[in-house]
Amino acid sequence: MGVMRIGHVSLRVLDMEAAAKHYEDVLGLLPQGDGPDGSRLYKGWDEWDKYSVILTPADTAGMNHVAYKVENDSDLDQIKEKLANHGVDASLKPAGHLPNCGRSLRFTIPSGHEFYLYAEKERVGKAVGDKNPDPWPDGLKGAGAHWLDHVALQCPFDPEKGVNKIEENYKLFRDALGFYLSEQAFVGPNQDIRAVAFMFRTTTPHDIAFLPAPTTGIHHASFFLDGWSDVLKAADVMAKNKVKMDVPPTRHGITRGETIYFFDPSGNRNETFAGLGYLAQPDMPPITWSEDSLWRGIFYHTGEEQGTFSSVYT
Repeated sequence: MGVMRIGHVSLRVLDMEAAAKHYEDVLGLLPQGDGPDGSRLYKGWDEWDKYSVILTPADTAGMNHVAYKVENDSDLDQIKEKLANHGVDASLKPAGHLPNCGRSLRFTIPSGHEFYLYAEKERVGKAVGDKNPDPWPDGLKGAGAHWLDHVALQCPFDPEKGVNKIEENYKLFRDALGFYLSEQAFVGPNQDIRAVAFMFRTTTPHDIAFLPAPTTGIHHASFFLDGWSDVLKAADVMAKNKVKMDVPPTRHGITRGETIYFFDPSGNRNETFAGLGYLAQPDMPPITWSEDSLWRGIFYHTGEEQGTFSSVYT
């Protein structure tokens, strides 16, 4: 019971037509019609719920909220109480507050990010159907992303001033939302300050990541591909479409994932992420990275910072 998996991310975009072209032609997401207030809905071909991405027109880029799906509607009431016990005031919203969804629970985590939980969303099915399906559908565009995999959030972090919202988020997700810790990094003179936390509810290395930053934001929204050859094809698609790439194809040490980082036309960072990395389970000992090996964990091949990975986010 409780949180099952990521449900959707709502992103702010500056030019809707440019954003639509990017998410449809580069990532290969499937349009699912319009949402409220001029927004547009998208899903990956291997997803069965109505949408996993909401694009909303705005004057500034960034994330409105991220939503996770719970198993039962009654979980919303139970989690509301758990959040209250940890000092987080959550509010129940009626069906329809989120497009095509049943009741939802809205709250803000210590880092300042807005979250929703919901149990019901309109189902439209996978693009290959669920009876004698082919391994992939015809007519895919761009990278052909399977699904929204995870988000990585930038969290206020200044140990000298006693600010560590990563630690606060970690404890809230562990104790109130039932997430497990897969990987972490410690910094500081005594290597005892948690600066990175990767957490999961499914069986993949992370369903959410908390990263250090001066202010609250989103580092990236990540979309799943099958494997390394698909990552390379995605890079070709980006080059053909003159997409601004932040980090070209490489491998992570953390999660073992194969990756590209790039930007949508509004400046929101996307990732194509391939490979399941390893089997994440509740009894798995968390993997720990020390400060002197952290860049090897982020970019395994070079062990060095690349692009604007640690300095740019929305």
